[in-house]
Amino acid sequence: MCKGLSALPQTCLERAKEIKTKLGTLLQKPENAIDLIIPYPEKPEKKTEKLQKPSAEEALQWRESLDKVLYNSYGLATFRSFLRSEFSEENIEFWVACEDFKKTKSPAKKAIKAKKIYEEFIQTEAPKEVNIDHFTKEVTLRNLVQLSPATFELAQKRIHALMEKDSFGRFLRSEQYQELIK
Repeated sequence: MCKGLSALPQTCLERAKEIKTKLGTLLQKPENAIDLIIPYPEKPEKKTEKLQKPSAEEALQWRESLDKVLYNSYGLATFRSFLRSEFSEENIEFWVACEDFKKTKSPAKKAIKAKKIYEEFIQTEAPKEVNIDHFTKEVTLRNLVQLSPATFELAQKRIHALMEKDSFGRFLRSEQYQELIK
């Protein structure tokens, strides 16, 4: 990266990466140009309910496993905030998107979500590309042919293992978590 770009805010660099990816896709696949012109419709913001802060005892139970954090709404929000501070928020966003995909019943909605997940997190040079190996990418791409709740299962497991091995320990030592258990 040249010195001039390093002075730009991170959001500008991320947006530039998104634009580069879209232009590359447009140049390679002109039949998909409509996807670039008509973006996915934005969902109206849901009214966020105030999350119930857990007791210190409940937060202490999160130490048992990453799943205890992920399946607790306050835990998930806290862990997401922690990952955002470490610039690895794409991992939790991918995991949440996969969970949402698995719950989707409508084949049409499932197809739209699968495409969005693939383009946003899996494909090379994706705007929020997650760190998965080539084999996992290939398996996931093959799974997109016949959609099922398990389409992203291998990739989701890899990202879960990465978060568990890498980020979870630091989260438990973080100031955010330490404040909760006091």
